[in-house]
Amino acid sequence: MYYEFYRLTEAPFNITPDPRFLFLSDLHQEALDHLHYGIEDRKGFIQLTGEVGCGKTTLCRRLFEQLDDRYITALIFNPMLSESQLLRAILRDFGVETKTSTRSVNYERLNDFLIQATSQGQLAVVVIDEAQNLPFEMLENLRLLSNLETDTHKLLQIILIGQPELRDKLNVRSLRQLRQRITVRYHLGPLNEEETGRYLQHRISTAGGRGVPFFDRGAVRRVYRYSGGIPRLINAVADKALLGGFVAQSNQITRRMVKRAEKELEGVFS
Repeated sequence: MYYEFYRLTEAPFNITPDPRFLFLSDLHQEALDHLHYGIEDRKGFIQLTGEVGCGKTTLCRRLFEQLDDRYITALIFNPMLSESQLLRAILRDFGVETKTSTRSVNYERLNDFLIQATSQGQLAVVVIDEAQNLPFEMLENLRLLSNLETDTHKLLQIILIGQPELRDKLNVRSLRQLRQRITVRYHLGPLNEEETGRYLQHRISTAGGRGVPFFDRGAVRRVYRYSGGIPRLINAVADKALLGGFVAQSNQITRRMVKRAEKELEGVFS
């Protein structure tokens, strides 16, 4: 509704993980560097954690965009799978035929595929999103996948992405062997207030904005106070605030507009 008024080409504050809209704060850039380092140095297991809505999935999509043709990737969004289902999902993402068969057959199939890929100079990467939801048994099975290796390096790089609960789960004694294999870890924190202002303008510019709409200083402060610097919450309140700016026919988004947007999001209309 407000896109035409502000002459935007698309919605600037969608909550979908579109890597075009990724704002690389210092923390996000550092997290991305850790992911690249872990993959390129074949560290085996990489762990990325962060609060809900911090941009972990979007960061992962940007990572995939930056990987060149040497890399083959599998992305698992739903970790609530059985061991056999997870193995088949990985094979399917790698483009390997997955007719119904036993776990041992699919394990050998994956091993053969990875050996062939390595002989052709390719590197295989599996990303498991929402990994905090993986049962303990499944996490242990992932450790067994990391046994796929040559004499010199791992055949499979596994990135576990999850909420802070993933760190707690991996600290359980029964998973100490897996924890010892995770040599690259990064925890993604929220934006600060200054970054929140730059984040807002970055999203608007990416959506085609040319200086308008803009959030004034008071509005930025209010957005930060409400969201705590969490990008998903910033998107939610900023979208509502832009609608308020449209209703007021104003290019300037004010603190009052953001405050009203907060009330609408919380279901308070008095």
